[in-house]
Amino acid sequence: MSPLSSQHGRHLLDGTARIFLAGLLLPLTGLVTAAFLTRRLGTDGYGLLVLAATLFGWFEFTINSFFSRATIKFVGEAKDWRPVGATVIRLHALAGVGGGLLLGLLSLPLSWLFHEPQLALYLALYAFHLPISSLSQGHQNILIGIGNFHQKAVSNAGRWIARLVLILCLVELGLSVPGAILGSLGAAAVELAVTRRYILPPLLGRIAVPTRPFCDLGIVLGLSAMLLQMFSGLGLVMLKTLGGTIEEVGLYGAAQNLAILPALFGTAFTPLLLSTVSRLLAEGKPEQAKDLGLGAMRILTGLFPFGALGAGASPEIVTWVFGRAFEPAAPILAILIVGAIAFVMVSVAAVIATASGVPRFTLYVSAPLVLCLAIGNYVLIPAFGASGAAMATVLCQAIGAVAAIGVIYRLWSIVPPVGTVWRSVVISGLAYTLAVMWPAAGVLLLVKLACIGVVILLAYLALREFSAEEIAQVRSFLSWRALPVTQHQKL
Repeated sequence: MSPLSSQHGRHLLDGTARIFLAGLLLPLTGLVTAAFLTRRLGTDGYGLLVLAATLFGWFEFTINSFFSRATIKFVGEAKDWRPVGATVIRLHALAGVGGGLLLGLLSLPLSWLFHEPQLALYLALYAFHLPISSLSQGHQNILIGIGNFHQKAVSNAGRWIARLVLILCLVELGLSVPGAILGSLGAAAVELAVTRRYILPPLLGRIAVPTRPFCDLGIVLGLSAMLLQMFSGLGLVMLKTLGGTIEEVGLYGAAQNLAILPALFGTAFTPLLLSTVSRLLAEGKPEQAKDLGLGAMRILTGLFPFGALGAGASPEIVTWVFGRAFEPAAPILAILIVGAIAFVMVSVAAVIATASGVPRFTLYVSAPLVLCLAIGNYVLIPAFGASGAAMATVLCQAIGAVAAIGVIYRLWSIVPPVGTVWRSVVISGLAYTLAVMWPAAGVLLLVKLACIGVVILLAYLALREFSAEEIAQVRSFLSWRALPVTQHQKL
């Protein structure tokens, strides 16, 4: 039987599909938002917004990651999630308020460092964002830990729809960059309100569960996540500090926003994988856990043709979304999108290391990568500008993917299936060639991307990548047949 056709595998894929489809609202609404903002703010204004959002993202991601995987692991293993959940929410509240105060205090020094006076106001507004987003993330981690993937998907969908509406309204009212930030803040509040419809852990009260396990695991995972988040934004920040103009930052930021889809898939997939694998290991089923890990590596390997499709169509995608002014971002996007897929393997390795009780392995991968990227940026940015930052990023992402596979092999003795690897290489070449040879613009670009996407799937089918069980499973998803709900999933 295919590992992804087991009951746990079906639940994992069903949850991933739901959250990923909800998460697709981020790039879909994000593309509309970005197209609107780039035309309203111009390259300079959009560059400032991207820079402020990147710095805020470092704070937000670090706080959330300190608790995220630890919460999913401990909630997933607990017989009664409520005491653990209450502790998590209170810790998130404390960390969010503390992080917001720190970001507010650093807003002026950071604006001075980047020689952008307006940056101070934008970071001060983002400081109010941190407590709300931290609480929202805490609730979502609990939902993942107890297996309620559908409810997390609903909360994500609410956030991205609210973000689009609020940003468009506030910026159109003349609030410019502050309006975009306030719209994002309001969307986080909507997401928090939706999650509290499903679970209501008390916000106030004493912390009844020992926090030492969270701290021990959270320090390692939080530091690793902070380094990986720093890795994601280091090219943009060093581009500015090494003499790049705010216009170049805007171009690089636009390309990053379009290359977000692989990272979005990883965000949807890896927390669910951690929840499922932790539960299997707690139940004494290590072989099933390894099977799911192998299936995860296979899925990621199979995504490369879609990255090749995006790379081949990058000039048309950039021009259609952002307009002619952002056309120089196309080669940057072509570089970044393929590396982003490879980098998801690092998150899978972190999940396996965490579930196996050796989270320090994530530090062994993330710390050298940040140092390597800093050196690469320092060498390539002065010579090649934004393209140099993209080249350094992708090179280090490839190194990170290879290192992640090494970590997984050491822990579980599994590697990506050879058959999937060669099929992915062949089909990637096909997808890239079709994307380059088929010119399209406007709405026809969507037709082109959809058709080549279908060709990719048919090519995998023709090369016998999918088993009979997996084909039947896809048919069941398409027919919206409900999966059985286990007792553990119920509140």
